Amino acid sequence: MRCRHSALALLLLQLLAFALGSPTPTRGDRHQAERRTPEEAPEQNDGKYFHEQGGGDVLNHYDRRFFKGVVVYRERKQILHDMITAYAQFFTEKRLQTWIAHGTLLGWWWNAKILPWDWDIDTQVSDATLKYMGAHLNHTTYVYNSDDKHTRRRYLLDVNPYSVERVRGNGKNIIDARWIDVSNGLYIDITGLSDVELERPGILSCKNNHHYRVDELYPLRLSSYEGVQMLVPYAYESILADEYTDKALTETHFEGHNWDADIKEWIQNPEEIQDSEEAKLQAVSD
Repeated sequence: MRCRHSALALLLLQLLAFALGSPTPTRGDRHQAERRTPEEAPEQNDGKYFHEQGGGDVLNHYDRRFFKGVVVYRERKQILHDMITAYAQFFTEKRLQTWIAHGTLLGWWWNAKILPWDWDIDTQVSDATLKYMGAHLNHTTYVYNSDDKHTRRRYLLDVNPYSVERVRGNGKNIIDARWIDVSNGLYIDITGLSDVELERPGILSCKNNHHYRVDELYPLRLSSYEGVQMLVPYAYESILADEYTDKALTETHFEGHNWDADIKEWIQNPEEIQDSEEAKLQAVSD
């Protein structure tokens, strides 16, 4: 009899431990956020956490776990638009600070939109925000519904475990986190900025050798990007000129597109796009 009672007590303790160890999802009327593990764990035998599809510049912008084929040009912009919209909503709901960077910031400078030849979006966060994401939000799945209810997408916030190391190392883990569209593998690159250069006080840097003075970044400016509120660095023009040279702010022909100043849009040149790597890959997949 005592053995039966002991076995029952042990079973109850195991069930209680399972219940306490399972995260409780949070739900909302328009969005759903839940903690879960990715569908497939990234390969780690080479010391690199994030693995891209590989095989050229186009395929290097897809997470290998979720790649299902090259997204066609006419669909990619809407996919990236939904991605940054969901990302902005998530960070606002979590009351976390993030801002756009690199080529995404350049697109904002021209017309506050995604550069039509871009394959991903770049954002940055502070060192403190990155640590919080890793400790409390890693592997969160976020379900996004558009305002018109016609679009429903799911995203994974995946924080690189190597993000706790704030030096470049072998260069395989310079991306600290990603916001990934699990339906196709396209993503937002998230990098943290840290004060790790003891000989250069007041300089914040990422693991990809981008360096910023504190007064170049802060105070962040509230602006609009792709129709949603986003923050941008304070001295955005000097940051862009340092990274891309002044020519990036004046060149009106780039990557098979021409700038139309009247409508403030980059217009695709069909002849150049036809010969692009994207077009060739799409033809093979078709």
